[in-house]
Amino acid sequence: MGFRDFLGNESAVQHLRESIAQDRLPQALILAGPRGSGKYTLALMLAMAANCLHPTETDGLPDFCGECRNCTRIAQAMPLEMRVEEAVATRDELRDVDKKETRILIQTHPDVLVIPPDPPQLLIKVGQVRTVIREIYRMPADAKRAVYIFTGASFMKEAANSLLKILEEPPQHASIFLLAENTGELLPTIRSRAGLVRLGAIPVEQLEQLIAQRRTELRPAQRSLVARLAQGAVGAALGFDLDRYLTYRQDALVLLRHATHDADHSTLFRITETYRAGAEGQEKTQGMLRAMYSLLEDVLLIQSGQSSLIRNIDLQAELTTMAAAVSFEWIENTARSMQSVQAGMRRNLLRSLALDAFAADIAVR
Repeated sequence: MGFRDFLGNESAVQHLRESIAQDRLPQALILAGPRGSGKYTLALMLAMAANCLHPTETDGLPDFCGECRNCTRIAQAMPLEMRVEEAVATRDELRDVDKKETRILIQTHPDVLVIPPDPPQLLIKVGQVRTVIREIYRMPADAKRAVYIFTGASFMKEAANSLLKILEEPPQHASIFLLAENTGELLPTIRSRAGLVRLGAIPVEQLEQLIAQRRTELRPAQRSLVARLAQGAVGAALGFDLDRYLTYRQDALVLLRHATHDADHSTLFRITETYRAGAEGQEKTQGMLRAMYSLLEDVLLIQSGQSSLIRNIDLQAELTTMAAAVSFEWIENTARSMQSVQAGMRRNLLRSLALDAFAADIAVR
């Protein structure tokens, strides 16, 4: 295992490896890129490279062995979803009084702390940042450099302000990595105090070839669809759950069809009734909204004469019909209403009612 296993974004990875070679890894770094572009994988690789007990070189730049005690312990945090599920299950077993004060943190190495958005709101909370504040000024125990990885950019206000205090006077022995799909979610004062590395997309054709090699269970049409839906992100493509996405997309289509031409309320209510509270309902709602954003972006591309760039290529005929039926203002209003649904999720509003209200709000009149 080494940096050669990280596919794409060669220049960005080279720049970061050069920083390690010069012992100048930034104390605060934003890794920005689409979902599945490898931000988390790269952050852990950088942590391993900075702390490998038997460092190597490839292409004349620092690399990590992947086998020493530090590398293997850090790598145990790689399956992030699994580690978060384990942490949530552990918290659920606590007494109610303790559960309220316990925040989700992942730590497989004493000097590398992973801070994911805390469910069910899926926000970085002040308790998580306070843990970082308490730990970050402690000298590393088993590593040369302590690493703190925030895997999301959605912070509660107090948590963001607390993080800003760390960034104003960061310790020399630590690095903070902020992973962001949209850097606009971060406070401008946070962005101004951190370096920025963007991970871009790789060409669809190259990604489709990779999918053909790694995911032989997919048919050619499915490979083409996944390559486009992954938006050039290698990690997203290789781990893309097509069946789940198609389920979410079908629900999104029900809402859009209801809004644009099909006023079948019974079908709509049967769909929205399944969006319950809790972490599972949170994930389902987010998945459906992501699918809807993808569909709306395709409609915009068709309206602007860029049909060759759409992602949901198996729905081109229906999306073309939809594009002729709606205006740019309607798409803008729909996107704004989706943001309201997401804001309501953070306040634990009843999701089925929120989606019913959303469907009524976006109906073409």
